[in-house]
Amino acid sequence: MTKVYCNGAVGYGECTTGEKPFFSHETVNTAWIIIKDILAPIAIGKEWKTPSEVGHYFKQIRGHQMARAAVENACWDMTARANKIALYELLGGTRKDIPCGVSIGIHDTPQQLLDKIRAEIEAGYQRIKIKIKPGWDYDILKLVRTTFPDITLTADANAAYSLADLNLLKRLDEFNLLMIEQPLSHDDIIDHSYLQRQINTDICLDEPITSLDKTRKAIELKSGRIINIKLGRVGGFSEAIKIHDYCYKHNIPVWCGGMLEAGIGRSHNIAMSTLPGFILPGDVSASERYYREDIIEPPVTVNKDGFIKIPRAPGTGYEPKEEYIESITVRKEVCSA
Repeated sequence: MTKVYCNGAVGYGECTTGEKPFFSHETVNTAWIIIKDILAPIAIGKEWKTPSEVGHYFKQIRGHQMARAAVENACWDMTARANKIALYELLGGTRKDIPCGVSIGIHDTPQQLLDKIRAEIEAGYQRIKIKIKPGWDYDILKLVRTTFPDITLTADANAAYSLADLNLLKRLDEFNLLMIEQPLSHDDIIDHSYLQRQINTDICLDEPITSLDKTRKAIELKSGRIINIKLGRVGGFSEAIKIHDYCYKHNIPVWCGGMLEAGIGRSHNIAMSTLPGFILPGDVSASERYYREDIIEPPVTVNKDGFIKIPRAPGTGYEPKEEYIESITVRKEVCSA
């Protein structure tokens, strides 16, 4: 958790990177160093009229988007709280609730997967996303689609395939998928352009979407028809809004992907998902799916119709549980002017 103070106001952020560099080059330890030694000295003592200026200050840093987002997003939350407005309103959001989907990993058996999907459907989630990989793809999708013929279904490949798998990927058109997410290499937008011309299913780009510039190039190349915006991966709200606005202008649907965020990061995803271009159910789901006790109050809940109602209170509308956070903290650093 990052915590930013200014003139009596406080805002909260979360760094959504993992312990090891398996999703991106960042890790908890690299983010710690970048925040402490680079970002904090840049941000502390600056005067700005809007929190988007904080993102501009950080543009001189190459990469480290998740570390940058942890600080910048805290500044957005602080600004909203200081002005006694909801964060989603400060961002330009308009939705009063957001539709929710779930992401389901690879299970030990097909029956376990079917049972999990059934439980999530009964919980009200509006879109089911299942992970696929070579050997766990065509037959599994066929089984899921046969068992649940009417659900909104997505396949997430996590860059597990190449153009050598073209014939297999073409066969996935049979299953009326909402999209197939990131089928090819994690940083590719060239081969995806070729693949999209060969299949009917919409490709959704995930990992290569790290900035507005990469998004623009991917759209111009027709590398995919849907964009997944992950707040940490793009460096925070400022860049996320730019990407959203560009996609909205070009009629490209966007949705909010998840990084197993705790409550603070989850509340930021909720606020971002209120922007008008977020027309597809995202991966923002209830706290109880991942945590026995979340670090915010109240926990995020999803109603029986598969929506999260947007809090109207200043800031995110969720309050960090300071005493609980303190009890589980293993490392702390205070940076000041």
